[in-house]
Amino acid sequence: MKRGRLPLTALRSFEVAGRLESFTLAAQELFISQAAVSRQIRELETSLGEALFERRHRSVHLTASGARLLAILTVSFDRIDECLEEIRGRSTAAAVTISAEPSFAACWLVPRLPEFRERHPEIEVTIDSDPRLAEFRSGQAEIAIRHSAVATAWPRTESENLADVRMIAVAAPALLKMGPAIMRPEDILRHTLLHEENRDVWSRWFETADVAMPETARGPIYADGGLVMQAVLRGQGVALMDEIFAEEEIKAGRLLCLFDIAIPHGAYWLVARSFERLSPSASLFVRWIGSRIGGF
Repeated sequence: MKRGRLPLTALRSFEVAGRLESFTLAAQELFISQAAVSRQIRELETSLGEALFERRHRSVHLTASGARLLAILTVSFDRIDECLEEIRGRSTAAAVTISAEPSFAACWLVPRLPEFRERHPEIEVTIDSDPRLAEFRSGQAEIAIRHSAVATAWPRTESENLADVRMIAVAAPALLKMGPAIMRPEDILRHTLLHEENRDVWSRWFETADVAMPETARGPIYADGGLVMQAVLRGQGVALMDEIFAEEEIKAGRLLCLFDIAIPHGAYWLVARSFERLSPSASLFVRWIGSRIGGF
């Protein structure tokens, strides 16, 4: 097929739908209707004389030909995007956008960001606090900071271990003054437990402490660690916090570490499309945060 006749619009719709394995999500990313995505892909399949998707009830899956085409298109579009960003970057002020887990952004990055700005006042920093995995598309984040209990890599990206996570039990001094004393791990059960996302982490902590956690030991569940931090600082209960989040609050006396018991809970990762191809501003940020928290 001649280059002048390449169905670029249809190929773009196919790449997004194949990458997300969803016509609905592709329509949202492209800001067009789902019907338009479906029509463009069907026209592409007709021109090729071969199906690119297996259409099932409420789901689509790539065929072998579809997977082969997607692998080429994703790399090609990424390289085009990188080239455009490089050209655009030559004429714009130094800037970097970081996509960070909401809890990491609120509890660790934002309090320490003035250090980076003091070292590099010429760089404009944008923090995108989003739990979703960054796609590293044009105009979006160049670096992502992600937490995972098990994953160490993500498709079409590179990752570097930033910090291992250890969860410790903490409480505000005011809570201990008002409520029952905490002398042993089981004494924590006399207070409200604050949970992040689910109650599994507290269960593992009590198991490590050789304490049976009763079914009645509930307490509120918060969507992320930043909300848990706000609750525990206000004396609303006892929390399990990431050690690196609690470090500054403990030093300042706003939180107390209750016991020398810590449980592993995955790690934080620096993620980028390619660390070698980062902009100068992004590279400076990576070096700063690595030396500040990760030691690389």
